[in-house]
Amino acid sequence: MKYLIVGLGNPGAKYENTRHNIGFKVVESFAKEFDGTFSLDKQAEVATVKFKGRTIILIKPTTFMNLSGKAVNYWMQLEKISIENILVITDDIALPFGTLRMRGKGSDGGHNGLKDIQATLNSQQYARLRFGVGSDFHKGRQVDYVLGEWNSEENDKMEERINTAKEFIKGFTTIGLQRTMSNWNNK
Repeated sequence: MKYLIVGLGNPGAKYENTRHNIGFKVVESFAKEFDGTFSLDKQAEVATVKFKGRTIILIKPTTFMNLSGKAVNYWMQLEKISIENILVITDDIALPFGTLRMRGKGSDGGHNGLKDIQATLNSQQYARLRFGVGSDFHKGRQVDYVLGEWNSEENDKMEERINTAKEFIKGFTTIGLQRTMSNWNNK
C-alpha cells in the first residue's frame, strides 16, 4: 500500500522558517523519524519511508506554492497512487496557531497551493491536514504574515505541534481518514 504525503511550502532558504512552509517542516520531521532523507527529483524533493508495511512517499514541491498541483499530479501518476491515498499538509490562517484539523475533502479556503492542486486534479476529494498559523495581521497584510517567520512563543510550541501532526500522518496511513479525524482532530 502506497501513500503520497505532500508538505506545502516554497523552496529556498529565504522561506525556510516561514508560516507558509509548515507543510515542509512536518514532512521533514516525519522523514527524519524514519531515517528518510530528501533528495531533489522532478518537481519536488522526495523521501520514501516505510511504516507498518506501508510505503510513504513524502514530497516537498519545488514548483513554489502557487503551482503545487504540478508536483502532486506528477508524483501521483509516477507512483500510481490513488487520490484516496494522498494527504496534503498546509498552513491555514483560519485556524488559531497550532490547531490541527484533518478533512477528507473541501474547498481551497483561498489557499493558493490548494487552489492549484484542486485545479490540476480537477477534484476537491483529497485529504488535507490544515495546520493553524493564526491570523494576527492587519487587513491587506496576509502575504507578509504567512511569509513571515514564527515568533518565539510559536517556536516554543512548534515541536509538540509537529509531533501531533505526525500522528495524523501515521493514522491516515494505517487506520484511515475517518478514524484519524475522530482520534486526532482538535488535539
